[in-house]
Amino acid sequence: MSADSVQSKVALAILNALELAKKTGLINCQIPEKIILDRPKNRDHGDYATSIALTLAKDANLQPRVIAEVIVKTLNENNLLVPAGISKVEIAGPGFINITLESASQGSVIIEILTAGKKYGQGESLAGKKINLEFVSANPTGPIHLGHTRWAAVGDSLGRVLSAAGAQVSREFYVNDRGNQMDLFGQSLRAAALGIDRPENGYHGEYIADLANEIIKKNPEFTKLDEESGMVAFREAGYKLQLDLQREVLENFGTHFDTWFSERSLYEDNFFNHTLDKLKSNGHVYEEEGAIWLRTTDFGDDKDRVMIKSDGSFAYFASDSAYYISKRERGFNLCIYMLGADHHGYVGRIKAIAACAGDDPEKDIEALIGQMVKIIEGGQELKLSKRAGTIITLEELVEKVGIDAARYTLIRYPTDTPMVMDVDLLKKNTNDNPVYYVQYAHARICAVLRNAKDLGIDYGLKFYSPELLVHVRERELIGLLAEYPKIVAAAAFARQPHRVSRYIEDLAAQYHRFYNDCRVLPLGEEKPTKLNSARACLSMATAQVISNGLDLLGVNAPERM
Repeated sequence: MSADSVQSKVALAILNALELAKKTGLINCQIPEKIILDRPKNRDHGDYATSIALTLAKDANLQPRVIAEVIVKTLNENNLLVPAGISKVEIAGPGFINITLESASQGSVIIEILTAGKKYGQGESLAGKKINLEFVSANPTGPIHLGHTRWAAVGDSLGRVLSAAGAQVSREFYVNDRGNQMDLFGQSLRAAALGIDRPENGYHGEYIADLANEIIKKNPEFTKLDEESGMVAFREAGYKLQLDLQREVLENFGTHFDTWFSERSLYEDNFFNHTLDKLKSNGHVYEEEGAIWLRTTDFGDDKDRVMIKSDGSFAYFASDSAYYISKRERGFNLCIYMLGADHHGYVGRIKAIAACAGDDPEKDIEALIGQMVKIIEGGQELKLSKRAGTIITLEELVEKVGIDAARYTLIRYPTDTPMVMDVDLLKKNTNDNPVYYVQYAHARICAVLRNAKDLGIDYGLKFYSPELLVHVRERELIGLLAEYPKIVAAAAFARQPHRVSRYIEDLAAQYHRFYNDCRVLPLGEEKPTKLNSARACLSMATAQVISNGLDLLGVNAPERM
């Protein structure tokens, strides 16, 4: 919400009224730093409402309605209504204050939207936050599958939303390129290349044969190496190829990572020893039975964790610990981990690491758990992948429904609940398909504006007359457009980008109601009027906000469909 927005002016007027009332002795209480305004669901209750009188009642030792009467009286007697663009202020119920704006004042949000353009909705609520956002983080041993796909869409969108709220965000992919799974990957590739049985607990999808063939085309000598050397050679070559494929698939999906962080790097340049020294200095490392442990039970973990095993090898928890320290030493003051449905137990461990490092786990770490996705096609759940041999891959999902439909659908549901994706529905060009519904609304407005230009209707900031927009449908649409910055801020604060998708669906529906009841284009031989221009400006602003919202979801806003 910009400092000069209508909403800001109204909030400031009420705040000024409270301060004046306190100075004159009408009330005696702590004045809040800001006033919260809500949009009433019932349009008869005005354009904004506030419950500030109810909030202050206990501190002021007065009935809420008495405080509300003081606020309204002070607003009226000190000429605070006019500068704020308020035409009417009323008290409702036990002390709610309902505010109705002048038409010109309410309509000024269109000027704000058209002036800001793509930046409308951006704010500073998270300014100063340097966030490490880690998501997807698949093993470099296979394709990106459906479990990763939900985070590929939601994580990318969350990064956009956090940035729009003023945070400095670094999107990070943690590459699990150490451990036994990498050796099994190398053994599986070597076996496929030599035409022998793959390890029982290895990798069995068709993609392994494809990778093996690509490797031996470039490196035929790998087939002549002994078992250990061959495993290493195939592992490293396959790792590079598979990681490049993952990068390509994710970039094609519109998901960009600022950093691809290798787990191996945690053991280079003495970094793990540095991590261990740091944790030791805080008194949480001990040795027992030849192993080195981190005493995570001091901070709520169900058991202490081994970092270095008695045989000298590193436990996976060693990487978790060093990786967290790396994030903090790279300057991030908030680390967000986006985890799969099977990682609930990981949350306590990672918070315990933060506490052992001397940080505040409730402030410096957040963990989001994403539930599973089911794909339904032809009434049946799809489980098997042609290439991966296990679960549907990101590429296969995109082939079925397209990038926009896949991203939009994966983002529009809260991630802490399982979801079902209906392939047949997402292929339909009907209002039952949410992504089509929103994209069609944008395309429809663009068509209206093209027709307006052809009919000689001038629109844009120079031709906008906000005082003409007095119809109830116009006021409803303007009011909803004014809410967009709050929606973005709330989505960022709650880490819920699905709020943006639900908002733009409401906005699309509101535009259709406006268009049906308020003629934007003149009929027949009618000449264009200033009202046509004002409505075209309102349409233009609506298209801008839908486009901005879709951009936060990483979804296209087509001008023609």
